[in-house]
Parts: sequence; structure tokens; C-alpha cells
Amino acid sequence: MSASWEVAARDAIRELVAAYAHCGDRGRFDDLCSLFAPDGVLELDGGRVVAGRDALLAFLTDTGQAVRGEDEHAFIRHHVSSVQVTIDDPDHAHGASYFFVVTQRGPDHWGRYRDRYVRADARWVFAHRRVRVDGVAPGSWAAERRRSLHQTGGGSGPGGRGPS
Repeated sequence: MSASWEVAARDAIRELVAAYAHCGDRGRFDDLCSLFAPDGVLELDGGRVVAGRDALLAFLTDTGQAVRGEDEHAFIRHHVSSVQVTIDDPDHAHGASYFFVVTQRGPDHWGRYRDRYVRADARWVFAHRRVRVDGVAPGSWAAERRRSLHQTGGGSGPGGRGPS
């Protein structure tokens, strides 16, 4: 049986993973950035690395505007599943989960998160989150983003590849 601190750590980390999805979907990017350590890293497919809360906020704001565009009915919902957490010690852990994203168009993109967590100021935060997009739906926002980034030589955005 796990020690009570380990059970509490797993629960807090699962809440952290859920908060990431909820904050991102609601456009609460300041709150989402606070879920990362001050020097936390978001690593995206294609090699883009966003390090630190200020850079993360700029990136998320930019991507959020791209998702919503001019469509007042636009929305995004991240569905996270199969969350697996391994406690390394009282202040460090790592984990993995799957995600599936739906927008107003329907299924959009899906993939995996690989995380490293650290306990800072008595709460768990992301030290590093790696996003791997495994697929995109034809006609989805992610498919359009991927196509436009390939045409312009860019390299970030879900499905092409960016935050999820």
C-alpha cells in the first residue's frame, strides 16, 4: 500500500492534468501558465520548445486566437484519458496520458502527453510537458493549421504541431 503522501500526490497531479485541459479550453491562459514551474517547458512535435511562463503565455494566446479565428461559435474541448502517474520521490514524478480534441467542427486531433512534474511551494506543477500529435481529422482546424504551417515553413500548432 502506498504511503498517504503518495496517494495525495497522485490525486494532486491528476487534478493538475485536468486543470491544464479546463484552463486551455476556457482561454484562461494566465491560469494555465501558473500550472507550470517558472522555468517550465512545453515541448511540441516538430522540435518547438516553449520555456518559461512568459513565453508560454505568448504562445498560448497566439494559438488561442488561431483556434477561434473570427468564428464567435468556435470552441475547443480536450478529453484526457488513461492518466498514469509514477511518483519518483516526494518532490518529483512523471506521467503519461492520451488526449482527444473536439471543436465545433467535430473531432479535430489526438495524441499523447508525456510529463515531468515537480512539487513547488507545496503544490504540483509541470516541469516539462511533451505533446505528441498522433493524428488529425480531415477538414479539422488542426489539419488546416498543419497545411498553412507547411506552406509558410512554420512548425507549431496542433497537428502541425502545437499545444493540446
